[in-house]
Amino acid sequence: MKKQKSKSGEPSVRLLRVGENVRHALSAVLARGEVMDDDLKGKSITVTEVRVSPDLRHANIFVMPLGGDADGKVVKALNRHSHYLRGQISHALVMKYMPELRFMIDESFDEAGHIDAILRDPRVARDLRHDDEDEKEGEE
Repeated sequence: MKKQKSKSGEPSVRLLRVGENVRHALSAVLARGEVMDDDLKGKSITVTEVRVSPDLRHANIFVMPLGGDADGKVVKALNRHSHYLRGQISHALVMKYMPELRFMIDESFDEAGHIDAILRDPRVARDLRHDDEDEKEGEE
């Protein structure tokens, strides 16, 4: 069997496609509100990314509950019900092996906010203006 990663170390097209199919199926199950848990009741959960292992046995699922999950209750509840969710998405997907689901908070939004705050800092904005002026002088 061929390796599932390209030479650049990124996942293959197959892994990306499987991850996207799992994401869509899982989003549909969560949108229907089929999981009966007090920690998930009334929560809107966005599945932002699914990363599948090369052997298709494990899937890391990055989620972001609307309003955040400061105490981690939503992720703990999803991990408690991962076997049920795995069974539900297996009805929507035809795969030889359904991956084991592991849920975690997607922190990319926090990182993006932090980077945005740094770029809006007056000192950084000043340096960026100087760089733009230097480029214009070099073109003339």
